[in-house]
Amino acid sequence: MVMGELTQDTELLVIGAGPGGYAAAFRAADLGLEVTLVDTAPRPGGVCLYRGCIPSKTFLHFAELVLDAAAASSRGVTFGAPRIDPGGLRRWKAEVIEKMASGLAALARRRNVQLIRGRAEFESSETVILHEAEIRRIRFRHAVIAAGSKPIALPGTEFRPGGRIMSSTGALALEEIPETLLVIGGGYVGLELGMVYAAFGSRVTLVEQGGRILGGVDRDLVAPLRERLGGLFAAIHEETRVIALREEEGAVLVELAGRGGTVSERFSRVLVAVGRRPATDTLGLERTRVERDARGFIRVDDRLRTADPRISAVGDAVGGLMLAHKASAEGKTAAEAIAGKAARFDARAVPAVVYTDPQVAWCGLTEEQAEREGIPVRVTRFPWKFSGRAVTLGAPEGLTKLIADPGTGRILGMGVCGRHAEGLIAEGVLAVEMGALAEDLAAILHPHPTLSETEGEAAELFFGNAIHLVGKAPPASR
Repeated sequence: MVMGELTQDTELLVIGAGPGGYAAAFRAADLGLEVTLVDTAPRPGGVCLYRGCIPSKTFLHFAELVLDAAAASSRGVTFGAPRIDPGGLRRWKAEVIEKMASGLAALARRRNVQLIRGRAEFESSETVILHEAEIRRIRFRHAVIAAGSKPIALPGTEFRPGGRIMSSTGALALEEIPETLLVIGGGYVGLELGMVYAAFGSRVTLVEQGGRILGGVDRDLVAPLRERLGGLFAAIHEETRVIALREEEGAVLVELAGRGGTVSERFSRVLVAVGRRPATDTLGLERTRVERDARGFIRVDDRLRTADPRISAVGDAVGGLMLAHKASAEGKTAAEAIAGKAARFDARAVPAVVYTDPQVAWCGLTEEQAEREGIPVRVTRFPWKFSGRAVTLGAPEGLTKLIADPGTGRILGMGVCGRHAEGLIAEGVLAVEMGALAEDLAAILHPHPTLSETEGEAAELFFGNAIHLVGKAPPASR
């Protein structure tokens, strides 16, 4: 139909153009469906591209440069003191985003995916009303909800443009390098952005309500990062709650309750990183048969279908791990299911990465999860102090661990803490998904000297024959 008509028909309507949405749209178009993609932004990419994954990793790259330059002085190479230009960093971030956004828009055009800027709200199980768009209404045969999520504010506070109490979006705007910064939340967002600001010169204090940072990750993987942050941040307070936040002229007054009692402190800015909630409350889902749980996440089956036969949902809107690559895989699965293929989302190992320095990455079964669920496992650990490549990089604090079935040696999970963990974890994902044995991983020729050798040696430890570490051989009966 022609732009501007009151009602437009489409075979597949995708609401939300983040990684889950554009993956669904592009895959469906490749399968021959007529696709319309609606988002409040003019081009695909979503929060991940414009206000999340890509901006944060852009800044983390520079933070790593600053930290590496400082460490190099004790190893024979001295640089001058870094000069941080927030404006220059913002311009580079904008260039990166522009390149990627332009590329996604071009891919949409080549696939004949129609892009419409506006906000979609369900009128029924077969139509949506568009707000702030040239088209008033879209009638669809199928729809995929990929509306994403929003940062959670603390009770009694809000995220205002230019305010001193920031969400991750505000922190990534990088308006200034504050003298002091309080980070509330010890998850990956708080740790990553806290490290960025600390590297750029802020005195960063982190508070975590739970007993430790990255509470869902195995302790041994987190330990090297915790030690690193202890020297980089001004303070880390675990088992600490925020009682009150009050924005004042030029500062934020914060009242904290922790192990030592209640204290009040002033910070130049505060970053609230306590989680995200699904952006499903303005979609008009009550006018469909779509069901949500108590937290607002949409209920779906393994084909990403909701209780409404016309509507599917993917990504942050359905809960689970709120990760771009999971959303993308779900988007492709949903598109294939709509196209009539026997597609199901059944990933055994969804990798997660914390892009701090050192990085932390894991996939599959964790050691702590195995303990909670009573699953028998054998865990092997290869410390990076025995890795030649890690030592040359000045990163001997790292660790590679395998979680395997004690009887068969089948690899059930992997964890890595250290430089380039983001890439190393892929070998673990492949091993878990393929049902590989520790014997298989040990037999692979890993190039020397590389960090990937630590994965092979962790597997060799299962049999007690690692070259660079003396390990115990398994019982003869195994």
